[in-house]
Order: sequence, then C-alpha cells, then structure tokens
Amino acid sequence: MTGIIVPTRGICRVNGIIPYENRQQNAQHIGVVFGQRTQLWWDLPLSETFTVLKEIYSVSDEDFKERMIFLNDVLGFDEFIHSTVRTLSLGQRMRADLAAALLHNPEVLYLDEPTIGLDLVVKDKIREAIHEINRKYQTTVVLTTHDLGDIEELCNRIIIIDKGKIIYDGTIAQIKDTYGTTRKVAIDVKDIVGLSQVDFNNVFNMPKQDLETKIEATTITFTFNKNKINVSDIISKVMENASVRDIKIEETEIGEIVKEIYKNGFHESMVN
Repeated sequence: MTGIIVPTRGICRVNGIIPYENRQQNAQHIGVVFGQRTQLWWDLPLSETFTVLKEIYSVSDEDFKERMIFLNDVLGFDEFIHSTVRTLSLGQRMRADLAAALLHNPEVLYLDEPTIGLDLVVKDKIREAIHEINRKYQTTVVLTTHDLGDIEELCNRIIIIDKGKIIYDGTIAQIKDTYGTTRKVAIDVKDIVGLSQVDFNNVFNMPKQDLETKIEATTITFTFNKNKINVSDIISKVMENASVRDIKIEETEIGEIVKEIYKNGFHESMVN
C-alpha cells in the first residue's frame, strides 16, 4: 500500500493508484510511520526537519503554519522542537514522526506498530492524537499492531490475518457479539455462607461449560455464556441468598477473543 514492496500476486490500489507503479504520486497522498524506523534527519533539529519536509511536499506557508499549530496542540512537541533528533527519547521521536507524516495532510496514514515500546502516558497521547487527526481532517488511518489496546482504543474496523489470508474483516462490536460470548460478574457480599450452599448449575440448569462459579473470601465470581443466561438472573439469585455490597461485570477482552479465534477458527460465514 505504501509502494515500497511489489506484491507477489494480485493488485493493490490506493485512491485509484497502484502504489508500486506510481510511487511519487502515491507518496503525495499518504503518510507513513514505522515504529522501529524514522523519517527524521538524525543530525538536524526537529524544527529544521519539519521545514525540509515542508519543501519536499510543497506545503504552502499558510498551510504549514496552520498544520504546525494543530499538530503541536495534539502531540505536544513544542518543548523539544529545537532539539536534534538524535537526542530525542523514543516517545518524543514517535510524536515527531507522527507530526512529520501529517505535515502535508495526507488522505491515508499508515501506522506500523506506532506505540511499540512506549510508556502508558505517551501511548495515550499518541492514541488521542490519532483520534483527533481522524476527526478533524477525515484522514483514513490504517494501523498494523500486535497491541490489542491500540485496536480497542482506535479501530472501528479490524482485519485479522493468519498465514497470509484474511480470516476476519468486520467491526469490533461484531466480533465481540459473535465470539465474545463469555462474561464475568464478581459479586461481593456481606456473608458468603448462604451462597456456598447453592448449586447454581442446578438452579439454572446449566452445564459447567456455560456457567462456572468461584468463591474467594466474600466474593463469588460467575463466568457464564451471555447467550444462555442473563446477568440480571444471576444477580437476582445471589440477592435471594445474601446481602450484596458490590458488583463488577467484565466483558471478554479482545485479546482473549482473538486467541480463541486463532485456536479454534472462524465460522465460515464470518470469513471474508
């Protein structure tokens, strides 16, 4: 999609352009950030790097000024803009790389592991910036990542690839509804004695694969198939036998869903 590699078979088009046949034309319309590489000039101050990129992409003075104000607002690079690139921390460099990729207001932004190796504060900053860039400029963002936190925070469409084949193409909501059937509810009670006597599998006529209970101290945790039993039914039954102090409900994490998909495969109708 960036035009760097020629496909072994098939055709790739971005905005009607075949990238590897029209590299220069394609480059005018895309931005690219590689997590482990940089497009910044190592020995130049960051401000001069931005100026060089402005000329390369023929960005007007007015657009450059407007873009720099916006990018500084969302990425916060003003504090190190006069530092040479070689002196920047990984988090600073990633913010600078993202800004550099967006100076010419590309229609498509490719991000390859953009938060790899970053601490939680910088990760949040990068994610917020990507959200705002997409909102303000309607930039299409194509993200490749193994960080499932990035996927949940940023993506409304995900594509899962296994051994070179697309095995899922759809929304996060759809994959959770279809494959995230397991939920957990942890209920903290004043006195656990009454609950320890209850056989919930028998009460709900549920096999253990659809309903499991675990008691620790004053908390009883239910792991259940949300398609076969409602959380409200579980809570009601607990309240019949104990005084409830707190309730915590957990959905299946996207990481667990993806793990199960790779392990057990997809239903045929979900494959693209």
